[in-house]
Amino acid sequence: MTTEFPAPTVSTQPSTNYRWTVCALLFAATTINYIDRQILALIKPILDEQLHWSNEQFGLTNAFFQLSYAVSLMIFGWLVDKYGTKIGYGISIAAWSCAAVGHALVGSIGGFYIARVVLGLGEGGNFPSAIKAVALWFPKRERATATAIFNSGTNMGAIIAPLIVPAIALSLGWHWAFIFAGIAGFLWLFLWIPFYNVPEKIKATNAAELELIGSDKDDTSRDGEKISWLSLLGYRQTWSFVVAKALTDPVWWFFLTWLPDFFKQTRNLDIKQSGYMLATIYGMSTVLSIFGGVVVGKLVKSGWSVTRARKTGMIIFAVCVLPIVYVVDVNNWTAVLLIGFACSAHQAWSANLFTTASDMFPKRAVASVVGLGGMAGSGLGFVFPILAGHLLDRFKLHNNISGGYSVLFSICAGAYLLAFVLQHILAPRFEMTKLKEV
Repeated sequence: MTTEFPAPTVSTQPSTNYRWTVCALLFAATTINYIDRQILALIKPILDEQLHWSNEQFGLTNAFFQLSYAVSLMIFGWLVDKYGTKIGYGISIAAWSCAAVGHALVGSIGGFYIARVVLGLGEGGNFPSAIKAVALWFPKRERATATAIFNSGTNMGAIIAPLIVPAIALSLGWHWAFIFAGIAGFLWLFLWIPFYNVPEKIKATNAAELELIGSDKDDTSRDGEKISWLSLLGYRQTWSFVVAKALTDPVWWFFLTWLPDFFKQTRNLDIKQSGYMLATIYGMSTVLSIFGGVVVGKLVKSGWSVTRARKTGMIIFAVCVLPIVYVVDVNNWTAVLLIGFACSAHQAWSANLFTTASDMFPKRAVASVVGLGGMAGSGLGFVFPILAGHLLDRFKLHNNISGGYSVLFSICAGAYLLAFVLQHILAPRFEMTKLKEV
């Protein structure tokens, strides 16, 4: 069955495009968010000499971040749905910017444990707020594209970080990398407060654009309406999102956390040399992930049902991750291409997965669903870096750290197909769920 989207009412004036200004703000925030997250992984070679920590201790540092991030996602998912996107996002970025600066004040393994916990508590507001904003500002036929664009900020942050963080750390000291990241967050906040609100309260948005945004007749809820996130666990559609996030989010975290160490330990590349490779990987991801979102959006506009378009794209993206199993056995730049291709597939998968939340739930529940899914992803993301560090230490004792990375990349390769199958069982169709009133 094909889902037809109603055309917006014809207006005497052309539609404004303020929704894309909102998308640009979301992109900028996500970029800053991912610069903050990557700094620790990029300065690991410097901290290795100062702290003398093991791979398992470094993994535990990232695990603490994931655990607090999981809790934060749950809190912000509820907070954003109850008090609105503007307030929730503002609190989140103010908190994580303070936490970023706080990293510059620590100098011990225990200190970094605490700093990562605080950072995770702040950063959990990014994706529930951004997905909620997309649901409020874009009709369904544009959401995959808008989500792919703002979600590409994860790639942009991952491109910028390896190009500037090593230079800052080596010239000014690693502390300044965290300080500059915090300052960037506060600068964004000065743009967010005056330029964002719900569509009806933005004067730069005309009637034609409001008609376009409101053209989905199956979803008329508004920002800030009450929803019980606990009640959402009673729906199979919620679990379809939660399970898919739980299985695939840890893979992305693995890439962000361990790729600099992978190039250092298996190929003897320092942070300057690997920085260009990391930038290339995430540059590929930026272009190809947006392309993935655009293609799925065009399939929906051409008459495909939302279910058929999303699932076709997601199974293709899941298959595209599989070649990463060969990454340990190839030369440097072939490894870069394989990892870049896998990261691109993940981001295209992720953009469409995020969009399924707004396909299946009214706007008043979207942030809560995203928060629950993100919490599940970070829950397994807490376990995975600890296991990864322990595994790498064991293989390192036998002078075979490449073998450890081979095992880890193989796990990453199969995660998406498993997630697709389980999601399909739980949600055969991406259709709007009728929620019981609270």
